[in-house]
Amino acid sequence: MTLLLIGLVAFLGVHSIRVFAPGLRAGLIESLGKGAWMGLYSVASVATLALLAYGFHQARLESGEPLYTAPAWMVHVTVTLMLIALILAVSSVLPAGYIATKTRHPLITAVKVWALAHLLVNGEAYAVITFVAFLAWAVVLRIAVKRRARAGEVTERSFVSWIWDLASVVIGLGLAIALIKGLHLWLIGVPIPMAG
Repeated sequence: MTLLLIGLVAFLGVHSIRVFAPGLRAGLIESLGKGAWMGLYSVASVATLALLAYGFHQARLESGEPLYTAPAWMVHVTVTLMLIALILAVSSVLPAGYIATKTRHPLITAVKVWALAHLLVNGEAYAVITFVAFLAWAVVLRIAVKRRARAGEVTERSFVSWIWDLASVVIGLGLAIALIKGLHLWLIGVPIPMAG
């Protein structure tokens, strides 16, 4: 569990620099240059993600009795929420459609939905800690983005076309099917148990 906690603090910390240490971020960009900063940030992101993934895996191996057990039908709720999260995540990287402009920050919303979906069916202590941490982080990040928007530091995305909503839905659905069919098992080491 210790490695998981270190991984969570490291990963979420790296992704909270703009929120909690904007001066440090600005100073590093000024001294290193934008390109070098982005490179350093990317390396730190990958390294801390790897640490988090390893810590999560180790904690799963050491896991004891779950704090709660979800009913079998809750899997369907989780899969539905995950489809929504995937569509939101895809819409965050495509040109803006209605989904991106109406949610304003679809990736942050996707993280919240993803974390909630996993909390519904994962009652082990290590899983609860992980998904509560991500949910709390996303809520804090959303509040910070709202403040930056009020200060004029954030430019809202402009609507481009509804075709990107369709693309988000199709790609999100494709990813959801791939995860159910075995991608989740391959990536995470746990299959998605589709209850009858």
